[in-house]
Amino acid sequence: MGITLYSLGAAQEVTGSKHIFEIDGRAFMVDCGAFQGRRKEADQKNRNFEVPVDKIESVILTHAHYDHCGLLPLLPKNGYKGNIYATPASRDLANLIMMDSANIQARDAEYLRKQAAKKGEKFTWKPLFTEADVVDAANQIVTLSYNRKMYIAPDVQLEFFDAGHILGSALACVTITGQKGQALQKNGAKTAKLWNKIGSRKSSDLKNFVESQADDEIRILYTGDLGRCQKPIIRDPAHGVPAPDYIVIESTYGDRKHEDSHVAMDELVNIVKKAVRQKGKIIIPSFAIERTQELVYYFHLLVDQKKIPEIPIYVDSPMATNATGIFQIHPECYDKETHDAFLKHHKNPFGFNSLSFVQSVAESKELNKKPGPMVIISADGMCEAGRVLHHLANNISNPNNQVLLVGFMAENTLGRRLKNGEKEVRIMGDWFNVRADIRQINAFSAHADYQECLEWLDAIDTSRLKRIFMVHGEPDAQAAFKTFLEQNGYPNVTVVKYGETYDL
Repeated sequence: MGITLYSLGAAQEVTGSKHIFEIDGRAFMVDCGAFQGRRKEADQKNRNFEVPVDKIESVILTHAHYDHCGLLPLLPKNGYKGNIYATPASRDLANLIMMDSANIQARDAEYLRKQAAKKGEKFTWKPLFTEADVVDAANQIVTLSYNRKMYIAPDVQLEFFDAGHILGSALACVTITGQKGQALQKNGAKTAKLWNKIGSRKSSDLKNFVESQADDEIRILYTGDLGRCQKPIIRDPAHGVPAPDYIVIESTYGDRKHEDSHVAMDELVNIVKKAVRQKGKIIIPSFAIERTQELVYYFHLLVDQKKIPEIPIYVDSPMATNATGIFQIHPECYDKETHDAFLKHHKNPFGFNSLSFVQSVAESKELNKKPGPMVIISADGMCEAGRVLHHLANNISNPNNQVLLVGFMAENTLGRRLKNGEKEVRIMGDWFNVRADIRQINAFSAHADYQECLEWLDAIDTSRLKRIFMVHGEPDAQAAFKTFLEQNGYPNVTVVKYGETYDL
């Protein structure tokens, strides 16, 4: 049995997760995400779809962020007819993300067509996929709840465990059985017969028989994006996973530690109080899924505790509004505190008096005319698209305003340029002086930092672990994380390179 691993995305970079393992030439895919960054460059990379669709048997989705699920519609578009396995919450959120992307691409195509017509130029750009492709992909999603086992091929078993990253996010545990393991599967009747024959008197015989048949199985654990402990709403990352032989781990924050959550909350209080004093606006670029709901939860908590005054808070993202509705119908993902708030006390942590959800474009534009203080939470989280660009364009040159960065900003994005302190930035083709106060709170990140990743590794059973494969991180972060893991008892760490094949 020959097993190989390789990655066609998120290899020495953060976005575009596409990881494949092959068993004697049969391919299984983990995630099919879109690249993000400079729009032209990301578009070219997404169009260069090198996934071997013709030999993929099954697809596994770890969670519903765009850089993990964004190109799923290209699978059926290119002829893939198999199943896509995901948790129920990931299915619902992925449907929302994929359809939103199709709608944005359709609008972009219409805009570019009109611009080309004005200039008398030939229009050639086409969307990567359409709404019909999204429907096809959605129809191929098969849901699998946490801690339930399913054979996705005669010799491949899948089990999801809570990754604690976003709603529905999963650690994907893949168990590959060799010829002996397959024989055990086929000989279930023989096993049952043997058990009935020997009974409890010779239970060791059955144990030996089972072990002799399954001694050639290989277990690979894909972390997807690994979450953090003590985050609101969702549970902590699971520790009770079967002992893996190989781990494919993310490394986004391989060289950075997050602030303590209490310090972050104090910082959020100070930012709000400053906005009140200066009658300014707080613009928060935020991912529509998880981060927005988490921020709403925190603002709710601070108002409840009377640590901040009630000021208008606007969630200006139709997708975030829809995602919040999905959050409300998936209590199986909640941690105890959120579960109790909903089911025992009938409180809604995703809504309170000073919170408004903005749907229409007209309402969104009106926010730029209203005086502060106010908070505007708007997508896209890396400031590359969406309504947040308009809010930044209208507010970034006012020194009374603040821009609060609360998540990872990939290279070559507007968010990264703001994080880096650039004094002039280009937004939607125009240049703007950055006079607003740019603030950052890392404690709101949904990714585990390098210390938290180590603590998770130390907490799971690594008695069988042969090697760690590192994906989903920039080169400097991965180099630092590799050294850190080696210094802390994990000597066999490989940084995965794009397209390079690794034999197990």
